[in-house]
Amino acid sequence: MDKPFAPAAQRNAGPIFDCLKELIDSDDRRLLEIGSGTGQHGSYFAKEFKQLTWIFSDLEQNHQAIKAWIEDAGIDNYEGPLKYESGVDAFPARKIDIVYTANTFHIMSWKKVKTLIKAIGKELREGSRVFIYGPFNYNGQFTSESNKEFDQMLRERDPNSGIRGFEEVKKQMEDKGFRLLKDYEMPANNRLLAFLKI
Repeated sequence: MDKPFAPAAQRNAGPIFDCLKELIDSDDRRLLEIGSGTGQHGSYFAKEFKQLTWIFSDLEQNHQAIKAWIEDAGIDNYEGPLKYESGVDAFPARKIDIVYTANTFHIMSWKKVKTLIKAIGKELREGSRVFIYGPFNYNGQFTSESNKEFDQMLRERDPNSGIRGFEEVKKQMEDKGFRLLKDYEMPANNRLLAFLKI
């Protein structure tokens, strides 16, 4: 099949990788990616972190695309893609050191975001980490005019989607036993939030 290509995923892979180099330890072994999308991020990062088993997961309709990217990347340190939708499927993997998710929180409904955070809190053990990439609002405000327009487009397409508030996400994570490690400023008005299970 022709692989679907997400230009944004291509652009942001490098900056995200720079953060992951700081955050991923040499003794980390299993990383679950929630919402693997096209598979571009996972196939790129799995090549760079060979000690990790990169576990792809997404809605079933995206699995063929993910498989195509995995095949072209020639990686063997992976599992999946596994079928996973927050609030529908059981949490897809066990004994996870890291959960990574990019550009999912603003696509999912807030209810599904909270359900996902609850599931992650239940499954991850002390010392595990969660990395969340995407746009966030701060103090109820958009960080740019382009994010405001993006949010409007999202809500016109699906009223339950939209850019989430940093403070709300942080509170949900803290309520499930996580502490914010770092809030990275990223290109194109995005952030990477890193949390630690305590």
